[in-house]
Amino acid sequence: MDFAYDARTEELRGRLLAFMDEYVYPAEQVAHEQRARLASPWDTPQVVEDLKAEARRQGLWNLFLPDAEHGAGLTNLQYAPLAEITGRSPQLAPTATNCAAPDTGNMEVLAQFADEAQKKQWLEPLLAGEIRSAFAMTEPDVASSDATNITTHIEREGDEYVVTGRKWYISGAMNPDCRIFVVMGKTDPDGEDIRRQQSMVLVPRDTPGVTVDRAMQVFGYEDHYHGGHAEVTFDHARVPVTNLIGEEGGGFAIAQARLGPGRIHHCMRLIGMAERAIELMCRRAVSRNAFGKALAQQGVVHNWIADARVTVEQLRLLVLKTAWLMDTVGNRGAHTEIQAIKIATPRAVVDIIDRAIQLHGAGGVSQDFPLAELYAGARTLMIADGPDEVHQRSLARREIKKYL
Repeated sequence: MDFAYDARTEELRGRLLAFMDEYVYPAEQVAHEQRARLASPWDTPQVVEDLKAEARRQGLWNLFLPDAEHGAGLTNLQYAPLAEITGRSPQLAPTATNCAAPDTGNMEVLAQFADEAQKKQWLEPLLAGEIRSAFAMTEPDVASSDATNITTHIEREGDEYVVTGRKWYISGAMNPDCRIFVVMGKTDPDGEDIRRQQSMVLVPRDTPGVTVDRAMQVFGYEDHYHGGHAEVTFDHARVPVTNLIGEEGGGFAIAQARLGPGRIHHCMRLIGMAERAIELMCRRAVSRNAFGKALAQQGVVHNWIADARVTVEQLRLLVLKTAWLMDTVGNRGAHTEIQAIKIATPRAVVDIIDRAIQLHGAGGVSQDFPLAELYAGARTLMIADGPDEVHQRSLARREIKKYL
């Protein structure tokens, strides 16, 4: 593995860094002000649409998708440092470049598993940034960290599937531009193979029987920029059998294929969040005095900043190694490393942001700095995409198996 980025990655990094400086960071406060004046907090501020248009004009669009037919054609190793940069402004930059979850994962699923009609109807407008989407897997009444627990029924009746169940924390579902749900449920709940019971179907938001019940908060935030996280009821919602993604019984495998790239995307953006926190920490340290000297001269502050830098450098190398393995030996071959970054990165970044909050005092938990929102996002990722403990369990079993 080469420690230097290739020429294309360096060129895109330069353009993306310039885009962040010139357009994204100045838009952060503007977006907050515009959102406060919107008729609905779920509507998209005009400045976000302006950012999307500018990113597309500059060719900073769909960078996440390795499929050159539909995306930028970058490898995981090439995209990783770009995702890190967008993580410095997680509320705006991923959306501006059409690289925001859950759309990224849904587009990957459609690109890999959908038929041509499904791609034309749903993938193309998603790639163009004309619509948004949601991934409906997690349920309130079961431990969804074990996907085999899912209870939503997808029952075939003639030429239709009937979807019945309740989902929650369905990211993006509150956005009025969300037009399609990728729904995971059971088509064969009594099947002998518990990993072949699930399927995925496409359910348009305006399907009768689909109700977006409420927005779910995350540490008190409604996460408007992300499109919110909703509780959704599917009450005998009927869709054509042609809305099945892939084959019946393929839902579990599709979910696993979707989560691998999603986890590395999250981890790279987390590193960008940590870099933003370190920057804020250093700026605060040189601008504030306490007990007769600058915070930057306090020994404990030195420790926090040094530890943060060491941690970020370690995490970045681990994530880049994982990206390289995914490119060279596939997601299955990088299984251990994918789990390792999922365990290590959110935990460490939460600690870095926590130190930055501490250094900012009351300002750290206020709306005047992005740290509180960064903390909430990083802490949530210790649960999202599978709780850390699930990955620890699996990774430990894999390690122990070597000695049996």
